[in-house]
Amino acid sequence: MADTSKPLLIKRYASRRLYNTETSDYVTLEDIASFIRDGREVQIVDLKSGDDLTRQYLLQIIAEHESRGESVLGVDILTDLVRSYTTQASSVVPQFLTASFEMLREGQSKAMENMTKASPMGGMPGFEAMRAQQEAFFKAMTGGMMGGSSTSPAAEPKADADDLDTIKQQLAAMQEKLSRMGK
Repeated sequence: MADTSKPLLIKRYASRRLYNTETSDYVTLEDIASFIRDGREVQIVDLKSGDDLTRQYLLQIIAEHESRGESVLGVDILTDLVRSYTTQASSVVPQFLTASFEMLREGQSKAMENMTKASPMGGMPGFEAMRAQQEAFFKAMTGGMMGGSSTSPAAEPKADADDLDTIKQQLAAMQEKLSRMGK
């Protein structure tokens, strides 16, 4: 079995073909994107020169997804990125983006953890629908990076006004109990 704690080494041959050193076969950009979505780190190096080409190929994967209409980056964000390459902001932008994505991942992990733990809210009417919608939202925002079920929020029944009133009352009661527990 492959050591997944180390980056998956992909070698680029002179023919520009990409070779997976773990499975001893050729891979495509889409294969590499799948490895990354599955949580695997990759490193792509030129066989002859030894140059690290990882950034170049990751940017190419992003460009291909964007060109197919799988837009994550709006035009305004792309414009700001281009500007950051020509201004003094270029030194701050990488750290900012890294910190922002790390905060997003941590927040999503904690939210999903809190929603899946056994909690008093689990018995509330409509809680499962709300949890499934949150999970679908997080999955859509991360492009599937977060694990979880494939429950579609569209498949969940809509709560009527009575259910919402009941949920609000139960939530208020729980908040009151939690505030008393914290004292």
